[in-house]
Amino acid sequence: MKKIAVYGKGGIGKSTIVSNLSAALAKRGLRVMQIGCDPKADSTLSLRHGEPLPTVLETVRQKKDAFALEEITCLGYGGVICAEAGGPVPGLGCAGRGIITALEKLETRGAYEIFRPDVVFYDVLGDVVCGGFSMPMRRGYAEEVLIVTSGENMSIYAAANIAMAIENFKGRGYAKLGGLILNRRNVKDEETKVRTLCGDLHTSIIGMIDRSDLVTEAETMKKTVVEAFPDSEMAAAFGELADTVVFRQRTADKA
Repeated sequence: MKKIAVYGKGGIGKSTIVSNLSAALAKRGLRVMQIGCDPKADSTLSLRHGEPLPTVLETVRQKKDAFALEEITCLGYGGVICAEAGGPVPGLGCAGRGIITALEKLETRGAYEIFRPDVVFYDVLGDVVCGGFSMPMRRGYAEEVLIVTSGENMSIYAAANIAMAIENFKGRGYAKLGGLILNRRNVKDEETKVRTLCGDLHTSIIGMIDRSDLVTEAETMKKTVVEAFPDSEMAAAFGELADTVVFRQRTADKA
């Protein structure tokens, strides 16, 4: 089982990328599980065509501990196993603590043993990397962290903070940094800025996703690009990135 946590600044397109990676790997015959670790609970929305899925925290609030695994998971496109941590009642509780609770509930319900996924993606909000938001980096969860960034200053700033957290945690046996994914926003000198960041972080760009209207069109259809436009260049790009993330022995992409 390959377990990967994907971090990035809010709004950077992280969930879109993770969902398309899940869809692409499912098309390749892999059993994929995607766990949304964001209070907005919208990570797997396009995989389940907008169908409702009770979040783990919502279910815990309503049923305490009297619920089954199938009440907090569902099968989306291509058989991708979907779960959403959710968040606390607005104004009450801690979102980070909620992620810890959600992952613990999935684990105690035997999610990994029952579903036996080949790949697990943790889709994590990356504006903060404290408390529960660092939970997917910990031993026993993800083995590798990928960071989604653009060339925008705030996105690069967030990516640097996430990488710093990974560096600080490395002595504890946490997940390692596996590289950056450039999600282009077409800002000036975008690739150069991200390659400079890679040099500072001693890592590499493992894939680049171009900006495309197909993403918006697919989201309007409540689908991933891989499902909605399977023959498009965008779907091919997601497929290539999926191969890189899971199958290939990556070589250093020197900045």
